[in-house]
Amino acid sequence: MQLKELASLLAVSRISGDGETVFTGIQTDSRKVQPGDLFLCIPGFAADGHMFAAAAVERGAVALVAEHEVEADVPKLIVKDSRFAMAVIANHFYGYPSKELKVIGITGTNGKTTTTYLLERILSSSRYSTGLMGNIEIKIGSERIPNQATNTQEASELQRLLRRMADQGVDYCVMEVSSHGLDLGRVKGCSFRTGVFTNLTQDHLDYHGSMERYQAAKGLLFARLGNDYSGSADEQRYAVLNADDAASAEFARMTAAQVITYAIDREADVRADGIRMTSKGTAFHCTTFRGTVDIQTKLIGRFNVYNSLAAIAAALAEGIPLEAVKQGLESVASVDGRMEVVDEGQDFLVLVDYAHTPDGLDKALSAIKQFAEGRIISVFGCGGDRDRTKRPVMGSVTARYSDYLYVTSDNPRNEDPQRIVEDIEPGIKEAGLSGESYELIVDRKEAIHKAIAAASSKDVVLIAGKGHETYQEIMGKKHAFDDRLVAKEAIRGRYRD
Repeated sequence: MQLKELASLLAVSRISGDGETVFTGIQTDSRKVQPGDLFLCIPGFAADGHMFAAAAVERGAVALVAEHEVEADVPKLIVKDSRFAMAVIANHFYGYPSKELKVIGITGTNGKTTTTYLLERILSSSRYSTGLMGNIEIKIGSERIPNQATNTQEASELQRLLRRMADQGVDYCVMEVSSHGLDLGRVKGCSFRTGVFTNLTQDHLDYHGSMERYQAAKGLLFARLGNDYSGSADEQRYAVLNADDAASAEFARMTAAQVITYAIDREADVRADGIRMTSKGTAFHCTTFRGTVDIQTKLIGRFNVYNSLAAIAAALAEGIPLEAVKQGLESVASVDGRMEVVDEGQDFLVLVDYAHTPDGLDKALSAIKQFAEGRIISVFGCGGDRDRTKRPVMGSVTARYSDYLYVTSDNPRNEDPQRIVEDIEPGIKEAGLSGESYELIVDRKEAIHKAIAAASSKDVVLIAGKGHETYQEIMGKKHAFDDRLVAKEAIRGRYRD
């Protein structure tokens, strides 16, 4: 592709140098540049991509996209906003792949990963070829690729993956869409078939600054759903909204898509009642616009009823028969790091969950409270370099439900982990938990071992915060660490002793 072809896509742009220069790939990371690539200089939080233009050229970049002139002896496309230009360029370079498959985007504070997995399972069990872009992995047909990113991919990578899916005949891509990804324009140009909203609670205020701006970022998914209507079933657009969450009313107002609601407490198009929860799973009766059905899922907790309802609503919009929806849902045994059971034959329950927000912890612990026969022992921490205001709130939430808790580290990143646990402690004291009922243990492995050593028959140990993650990030370095493996080690050690 020639550089001048890109200039024709961007009204306010100019070429510096030879516009007929041909490039064969696009890249935003100078370390990954291959000979023949176009390098896009993207301003970032930690560093500005313009600073690495020379390094990209040294590695073989034949042209640059930049917001201003840089010292590099190759042709350049100068643009107003290189992040916006990246979305336009990536879509064009990869041939607008989202138009060749049905893309379903799922956004919200909690429940995105589980809802993504549930919907993907329903679609794949209905004999559709599926792709998945999630916090845990990328799935393209039968191929599974571990996801190293914890956020929505940059537009250049996202469009590349969508192109691979389209080329392999994928029918549906089910994608987690983060507020960062929406706010930074990473999904601009994606033709979404459906947007799904799970819930909105406090998170990422270190980035967004306020709940209003956080909500506005989530709302972009629904505001961008197609503004035109068509008689073709394949061109319909749907917004699947949680009617029990106040933000849904605003999202419904913003979108031109057909709105399908789901709820437990309010009237909705898809609704659950008769909910029964145990340590083995959750059962409920579901009334939908396509009939009624009884669901027996292996997933634990009321919040997983919401996740199931969201998946049911989106699947019904695609014309999946209700009985097939039921079969797909009930075939899901668990989702990695989401109320995942660690079973080594012990006589108490150990659960690992990704809950890392006040609402996430509240939902996980309130679910456990409904079936726990013994004590609730919790292990949790808060991430470093993130919203400090939620730390005491998370301490208070956990203290209200727990009989004993261990406050520990959870990806302290570049912060002192001791300071983080001390930020949590005031919330615990405010909730009224006595000093004899909690410990501050910075070493996460030690905290998990102590929690499991303290458990008695019928107790429930919740290890929260990291879920599926297989690392601890300390002072900028990632160290191998998996809560599930550490818990297994602790259980085995306890019975050996």
